[in-house]
Amino acid sequence: SPRAILCSTFGDELRLFTAGKGKSFGVSVKDRGAIAMAGHSGTAYWFSKATGEFVTSSYYADGYPDWVRTWNGARHPQRFAGQSWSLSGEPADYLFGDRDDRPYETDVAGFGRTFPHPYGSGEGKYFTTLLTLSPAGDELTLDFAKALLVGEGLGQDEVPDYLSISFSSTDYVGHVFGPSSLECEENLRRLDRTLAELFAFIDQKVGLAETLVVLSADHGGPEAPEYASSLGADAEYLVFDEEDKAALEDELSMRFGAGGKLIHGYFHPYVYLDHQAIESHRLDADEVAERVAELLQRHPGVERAVTSRALRTGALPATRLSRLLSNGFHPARSGEVVVVTKPGWFVNDFDGLTVASTHGSPWRYDTHVPLIFMGKGIEPGSTQREVHTVDVAASLSALLGTKPPSGCEGEPLAELFR
Repeated sequence: SPRAILCSTFGDELRLFTAGKGKSFGVSVKDRGAIAMAGHSGTAYWFSKATGEFVTSSYYADGYPDWVRTWNGARHPQRFAGQSWSLSGEPADYLFGDRDDRPYETDVAGFGRTFPHPYGSGEGKYFTTLLTLSPAGDELTLDFAKALLVGEGLGQDEVPDYLSISFSSTDYVGHVFGPSSLECEENLRRLDRTLAELFAFIDQKVGLAETLVVLSADHGGPEAPEYASSLGADAEYLVFDEEDKAALEDELSMRFGAGGKLIHGYFHPYVYLDHQAIESHRLDADEVAERVAELLQRHPGVERAVTSRALRTGALPATRLSRLLSNGFHPARSGEVVVVTKPGWFVNDFDGLTVASTHGSPWRYDTHVPLIFMGKGIEPGSTQREVHTVDVAASLSALLGTKPPSGCEGEPLAELFR
């Protein structure tokens, strides 16, 4: 559910503006990709790997409408059973066509590192997971979104409706194979076709002339260190192994005289202290955090380790990096020390899986994303000035005349109102 979201969303404000008549939906293979966009007052549907169906929760509804039951009953994922993800063109047509097998790519449950990637039996333990690691995840998302658009009658009256579709296979493919891989290149080709099919369907059912389309992303990602270093970049995986953790605890014990562990855990990018242990030893949490930051700063892959006190008090210099760290910090949720890796370095752990690439840093390769507005009322043009993803909600609110979301920090993009 959206209970963790602390403010209203664009979808919420649209619902308020239209007295609940405007509909708001979020669809994704990921729960978070759907829920965050549907907001508090919309409805989210996401792909359940456990059931092979698109599901929602009791927060949104007590049951499913007929069109959802019909779609799930058709068992769409089974059309990929016994099939493989194959190249849609000849290897010579691709930038990375001669570099299919890379040692740093991850073979997930027999999916392999080279084309074709077999999905296996439709009853296999990892069948639905493997679908999301390929364009199949986006194709299923599109199929469900098309059924939703028709089933819920979106765009059929004078009241504006909102549909957010998160095509998330790009994220999974990037994690497993890296951004400069043949798999990522093929996935983007297929995503291009998926988007074309979506726009054609909307044009048929609603009319693109009556539709406003926004395309963006939640993050970018770094190159796999092996690939980046082959081109001369300083890039490596950042590893905090058990020996590193033990050495850190020993240093803290020597400094503060505490016999037990003072660190609860490291969930990148935050180090969380064990406040119960700190209180039992009558220590000052901020002092412990300062020492942790000093010790982490010695790691060759750490650019900076910043304490929560520095973020709370605004003690950091007025730089872009400081601003981004402050943007990501929440006093009640964040840890006591935030770790910033050196550019090109990252922790390659993704839900316990060693991966080729991940994200979560303030460096440009993670923060540079596309932002495209297209459709009703939008004149052709482009800009090279820095804009931000938080400007999307502000711009949509201005274009439709709604209030901005309650926590909106973006600004309407002037280029859209020429």
